[in-house]
Amino acid sequence: MTAPSSSPLLEVQQLRKHFGGVIATDGVDLQVRRGEVHALIGPNGAGKTTLVAQLAGQLAPDSGRIVFDGADITTWSAHQRARSGLARSFQITRLFRSFTVLEHLALALQAASGASWGAWRALSRDRELWERAHALLSPLGLHERAGARVDTLSHGQRRALEVGMAVAAAPRLVLLDEPMAGMGPDESPRMEALIAQVAQHTTVLLIEHDVDAVFRLAHRVSVLVGGRLIASAPPEEVRRDAQVIAAYLGQE
Repeated sequence: MTAPSSSPLLEVQQLRKHFGGVIATDGVDLQVRRGEVHALIGPNGAGKTTLVAQLAGQLAPDSGRIVFDGADITTWSAHQRARSGLARSFQITRLFRSFTVLEHLALALQAASGASWGAWRALSRDRELWERAHALLSPLGLHERAGARVDTLSHGQRRALEVGMAVAAAPRLVLLDEPMAGMGPDESPRMEALIAQVAQHTTVLLIEHDVDAVFRLAHRVSVLVGGRLIASAPPEEVRRDAQVIAAYLGQE
C-alpha cells in the first residue's frame, strides 16, 4: 500500500442521525486521509452502515457536514457524489442475477460515464467499453467467469464482483461495507488481497467485522460504539486502548 498523505480527502463534522428515539450517529467527527486504508469497526448496531449511507448520499443527515476534497457535499445526491469520485459497495450484494460478470462490469463503467440505462444497447456495441471491462476481470480473480451469470457464482466471487463494480471507474474514495461478510476461510484471504490491491490506487474507507484483517490492512482505525466515535488512531494504538477493549475488542 502507498503511504497516505497528511491531508484529508474526506472530513465528517458533527454528523448526527436519529430514527425516532434511536440515535444512529451522534456527533461523529472523522477524517479520511488521501491514500490511506481507514477502517471503521464496532459492534452490531453501532451505526456503521448508517454512517456510510450518509457519506454515500443514500441517507440525509439530520445535522453536520460532509466535506469531500474541499467541497461541502452534505446536500449532494448519491449520483453527484459518485460522479465526483466517491463510490460505495454494499453490505448485502446487489447484482442482477441474469446478467453476466462482464455485463456487470460494463454497466458499472457505463454508469460512471454518465450514460443512462436507455443507452445500454448502443454502449453494448462499444468496443472500448468492453475492453475496459475485460481488463478488470483478472485483478478480481474472475477472468475465467467472464460469461458466467451472477446466479452461478460463489458468494466470494459475487462479493469480488461488487468491489470491482465499485472501483471500475477509478474513484478517489471507495466505501467498502463489510466486503468479507459471510465468507469462509478460503474466500476471506482472497478478498483481503483484493482490498490491498484496490488500496494501491484509491483511498479506502473499510467497514469490516474481521478484526484481524482490519489490523493487517488499515493505516488507521476508528471505533464506533452507540453512534459515537470512541477512538481513531493507528491500529497498534487502538489495540491497546482500554475503552476500545472494553466496548468491542474484548468481545472478539
